[in-house]
Amino acid sequence: MPFAFTLPTTSSLSYPSFATSSTHPSLPVTATTCRQVLKSVLKNHKRLAAKAKAANHGIVLSALNEYVPYILALDAGLNGKRIHGEDVDLTLRKEIEVEWRSSLSESVPGRDWTRVKGKGLDYELAFTLHTLACLCTLQARSQLLTLYGAVTPTEEQRVNIVTTATKHLLRANSIHNYLNTSLEIFSGPVETLDQTQGGLAALALAEATLLAVLKDDPYPAVVAQDRNKNDKEWMIKAPEIPKVRAHLFARLCMRGAEHAATAEAMLSGSSKVNDQLLNYVTDLRKTSRAKACRFFGIDAELGGETGQAIAWLVGGKKQLGFAGKEDGSGLKRLAKFKREWTEKREDRKVEKGGEWGSDAGRLEELRVIEMLEQKWNKMNDTINTQLIPPSDPLVASMPSGRDMYTVQTFQAPTLDEGELAQLRAPPDRESLNRMDENSSDDENEKPRPSDVPGAFPGSPAKASQEASYY
Repeated sequence: MPFAFTLPTTSSLSYPSFATSSTHPSLPVTATTCRQVLKSVLKNHKRLAAKAKAANHGIVLSALNEYVPYILALDAGLNGKRIHGEDVDLTLRKEIEVEWRSSLSESVPGRDWTRVKGKGLDYELAFTLHTLACLCTLQARSQLLTLYGAVTPTEEQRVNIVTTATKHLLRANSIHNYLNTSLEIFSGPVETLDQTQGGLAALALAEATLLAVLKDDPYPAVVAQDRNKNDKEWMIKAPEIPKVRAHLFARLCMRGAEHAATAEAMLSGSSKVNDQLLNYVTDLRKTSRAKACRFFGIDAELGGETGQAIAWLVGGKKQLGFAGKEDGSGLKRLAKFKREWTEKREDRKVEKGGEWGSDAGRLEELRVIEMLEQKWNKMNDTINTQLIPPSDPLVASMPSGRDMYTVQTFQAPTLDEGELAQLRAPPDRESLNRMDENSSDDENEKPRPSDVPGAFPGSPAKASQEASYY
């Protein structure tokens, strides 16, 4: 399941204070107006409840799509590039300075991330496009949430949901790759580093590869339908499980595991990335390898080798980290109770639409493996008894992965010729005065009396400041 990124917020920035344009005087003013809208939208999005944020993704995306062409036009003017064959002259008065909250770095529990000040337009461009890529991942999450809703989707609806989520992840991959190869920032927050963007690009590609398998994988849908309390279809007919291209899906899962391993290596190389993201990438790599073991087991079971198929499932549980931890009656009961409690907590997160899926589908894959293991063990004990070989040699002989998608090139949006022609007009005086009035940062204001930490709601701020003895 795609990672639940937190969209960063930013401070105010007035481009006319830092740059002027002799050919397009209105460009800095219009870019500042679009950025002020984006700043306000990101701040309002941050204050929403977790369940209401998915409905607000369209507003954030509209603000980003409106602002990105203007910041790219400013970048083209500073680097001497032409737009639609037209020169854009831009002169810096002083170096641009702006602050963004780094949402991927470590933070003190219970406190918000601190703002980090950066210099240069590349710093602003890196954070803006990183926010756009994270939003694409969040849109994929909101699409996949409908697979686990109260109403079980049909097969056609399931394919459309997974296809749409895959498109969002592939776009996020292209943006991260663009940031990794186009911008050169050698120091700064973790979001601006090439190593981080390369790891996030590999992570998005791994998630998209696994979604290609999920689109035609019937077993997770059967497990999700089985634990859905509102589903009554089992009263009419049993769920149909068609034959799958097991060996092909296993190779795709192995490729997803390789992409996840690349992301893990690149992200863990930086000491600035928070542990939540690193743990997610590690769980994704384990889940991908467990899925590959399951599909190799399905391929063996279709060939009549039930014993080898069960051994593949045991190998998959070992990849997830669950096999071999339940030795002894007391430890077995304790481990089973802990796992069931974790599964119920994850189910409640799905129902509430909160921060679910933080284990990258690890528990969900365990449910699928245990369902097949119970079924195949029953068949092997009653119909065709076969010896179950050791699982470690099978896992060691797994082949390499197979690519499903190629890395796409990010098509940077540009201003059309009509918008570019309008920027040749001189800026309006009222707009300049309005920007000067709104240039102060709202988040740097003093807290309201009710917002004073430790104060009783409604108590005056002065009383809380004077009462320093306790």
